[in-house]
Amino acid sequence: MNHCMPAGNVLDELLALLKLEKIEENIFRGNSQDLGFGNVFGGQVLGQALSAATQTVPENRSAHSLHAYFMRPGDPSKPVIYQVDCIRDGKSFTTRRVVAIQKGRAILSMSASFHVAEPGFDHQDTMPEGIPGPDGLMSEVELAQTVSHKIPASIRNQILCVKPIEIRPVNPMNPFAPKKESPDRYVWFKTIHQMGADLAVHKYMLAYASDFGLVSTSLRPHGKTFWDPDMQVASLDHAMWFHRDFRMDDWLLYMIHSPNASKARGLNHGRIYTRDGVLVASTVQEGLIRYRGGKKQ
Repeated sequence: MNHCMPAGNVLDELLALLKLEKIEENIFRGNSQDLGFGNVFGGQVLGQALSAATQTVPENRSAHSLHAYFMRPGDPSKPVIYQVDCIRDGKSFTTRRVVAIQKGRAILSMSASFHVAEPGFDHQDTMPEGIPGPDGLMSEVELAQTVSHKIPASIRNQILCVKPIEIRPVNPMNPFAPKKESPDRYVWFKTIHQMGADLAVHKYMLAYASDFGLVSTSLRPHGKTFWDPDMQVASLDHAMWFHRDFRMDDWLLYMIHSPNASKARGLNHGRIYTRDGVLVASTVQEGLIRYRGGKKQ
């Protein structure tokens, strides 16, 4: 994906990336994007896998959860094949298993569950007060521009160009001069332009975005970032629950907390709220945070 395209084209291209090409019954192909990480971004595979599963499910059933394992790093120069196994079609729930394949090997395995809309009890954790709103905050691209001279030239354009999803951190950390902070990260995000009304598309777009910043939160109390050459950082697994309807083109608050780091792994919990405090999704991810330097922090 060329991230120096006009802003509207960048979002259109991401939507096309997540739509997939059906090449056989329950088999889909998705192109890859290069975000400068050297490997396929985990959120891309999450979003595409959910898209593949969704396309095999009746329209009256909406995704309510997914559980995925990242098995191998993906090659951003090659497409990904998605094989969907139709595990179960019940009266209220539908279950799908998806395997993402590159070069003949699985790079991700996901189970996803879909539910018919039905009424029921309703409660949620209240969004904490005192968190600044998105207005007036600098975006990640604007923050990166302040340290652009330190970004490797080979990926500088990919980092600094316009993105289809604008991210505005509430408590940003300088990746080249990190300090030990609490294991909490708050960011606002939304697509840069309006999207259509199809809730399924908003859900696999949110799955895509949900991988940004999760594993790195577990590094904050240790004063490290994934830019540190002594760090090996990678997502290991990812779980997500969709609670209520939402739109990706309205501001969403991602609250991430890391309750534990041990044995070279960091655990991270996420809650996603609308601007008016509606809890729309929850995430959990464990990531590899292998430190190859000297004394552990």
